[in-house]
Amino acid sequence: MVARGEIARFWSLESLHMVSSDGGPESSGLVDDNGSEEDYSYEDLCQANPRYLQPGGEQLAINELISDGSVVCAEALWDHVTMDDQELGFKAGDVIQVLEASNKDWWWGRNEDKEAWFPASFVRLRVNQEELSENSSSTQGEEQEEDAGRNRHKHCESKRQMRTNVVQEIMDTERVYIKHLKDICEGYIRQCRKHTGMFTVAQLATIFGNIEDIYKFQRKFLKDLEKQYNKEEPHLSEIGSCFLQHQEGFAIYSEYCNNHPGACAELSRLMKQGRYRHFFEACRLLQQMIDISLDGFLLTPVQKICKYPLQLAELLKYTTQEHSDYNNIKAAYEAMKNVACLINERKRKLESIDKIAQWQVSIVGWEGLDILDRSSELIHSGELTRLTKQGRSQQRTFFLFDHQLVSCKKDLLRRDMLYYRGRVDMDDMELVDLEDGRDKDWNLSVKNAFKLISKTTDEAHLLCAKKQEDKARWLQACRDERRRVQEDREMGMEIPENQKKLAMLNAQKTGHGKSKGYSGFPVAPPHQNLHPLHQRHVTVPTSVPQQQVFALAEPKRKPSLFWHTFSKLTPFKK
Repeated sequence: MVARGEIARFWSLESLHMVSSDGGPESSGLVDDNGSEEDYSYEDLCQANPRYLQPGGEQLAINELISDGSVVCAEALWDHVTMDDQELGFKAGDVIQVLEASNKDWWWGRNEDKEAWFPASFVRLRVNQEELSENSSSTQGEEQEEDAGRNRHKHCESKRQMRTNVVQEIMDTERVYIKHLKDICEGYIRQCRKHTGMFTVAQLATIFGNIEDIYKFQRKFLKDLEKQYNKEEPHLSEIGSCFLQHQEGFAIYSEYCNNHPGACAELSRLMKQGRYRHFFEACRLLQQMIDISLDGFLLTPVQKICKYPLQLAELLKYTTQEHSDYNNIKAAYEAMKNVACLINERKRKLESIDKIAQWQVSIVGWEGLDILDRSSELIHSGELTRLTKQGRSQQRTFFLFDHQLVSCKKDLLRRDMLYYRGRVDMDDMELVDLEDGRDKDWNLSVKNAFKLISKTTDEAHLLCAKKQEDKARWLQACRDERRRVQEDREMGMEIPENQKKLAMLNAQKTGHGKSKGYSGFPVAPPHQNLHPLHQRHVTVPTSVPQQQVFALAEPKRKPSLFWHTFSKLTPFKK
């Protein structure tokens, strides 16, 4: 039985490898710049607590804590959007009470809304569980609540101990993370490079990305952390400066996260062949790695960069303003949150380009460059009336992307079919709001109108909305487009050319614009009829959703309503 005092530990995949039988951390060596003799051995990790190092150890520990009457809470790393009543939806940062963890992939839990299944890989368990217990709702009777209250009081740790727990978690998980990175680089990449008949250089670059650069960077980061770590009195450790010193270096995670979807796709393709499955398993056994598949190991950098803001936020919570590390921790939290937000934004754009590519191939008679050559985000769409200088009116459906405005015409009979009619370079345009009445330049009577006038030529476009509120939305959208272009320029936000080409190629392969059944909504994972683990449970979901780098806070940009009406704006080609 797990001692109740161990509830203050962090029962995640990472730190479970580092927890000793009495709940204290095992000492581990610090890697040197070459990552050689001073790296942790597999035996060292096994000695820490072999029971929890084995597959299923996390579930064993959590279920023992739950059985012991402890309240176990987890914090969401990513948004989990679901359309299935059997699953628990939540946003990144939400706290979920874990009620059962018998299943490896899906846990049963409760939030403010309901009880249901949720993907275990989408959450991290909190460090200081006891404090959360005090604020968590409970269904126990009054006597049980009194007992729990006495136990909480008995085991309540001081704020200093709470800070010690968080600092220790940061150090422990960082050390184990280095072990994972080393295993990937030496256990997989090194062996793959020896088998040139099985892997090309391009394939390895796709699968592993820049993880070797991350390994090199993290070794230096951990070395500096160890220097600032106070072994005798961990709560006095001043680690905030380490994050500030290396904040620019964390930008390398952006490339890795952007590459990760392609890595998963390539790895999935190879795993369909038996020889690759056997090869990767042999690599794992030869390196004496824990029983996690390669795709699980490759996910760890994505998870890690998302965890830093959460860890620092928790550390800040238990750092008093009088503490010498307070200001640095506060600045480090903001810095790492900005890093994560930048990576989230790039990830979001990468996901967006696939939809944009699908949209383009659905447009009949597309001319000129691909939309992705210059754009990566749809900002606004809707119908406007275009007026010519001769007074003729043309009903058009417009799509405002970053850098360009595309106009299309609906088919007279099939209103879901769109024909390409042209585009406007927004970088060269000036937006002019027109008052209702007669336009002096064109000598036309207009209402709810605005102009786009070229800064370098005599090109001009006069557009009218049906309602005043529609015009207001278009004016705001045009201003947003300029602001976003500027933000992207400042952040160095560029989509790699190979990603754009791949998105277009995939869109052309998958039906050439066939949009039947596509609505932009997430699809709930399939289910099959299994025996429920508990009477209150419905069937366990059988698939594990792919983790994505979603915003850790509220996203800065609201999603476009366009994708929710995508099927209405594109042809149903057979």
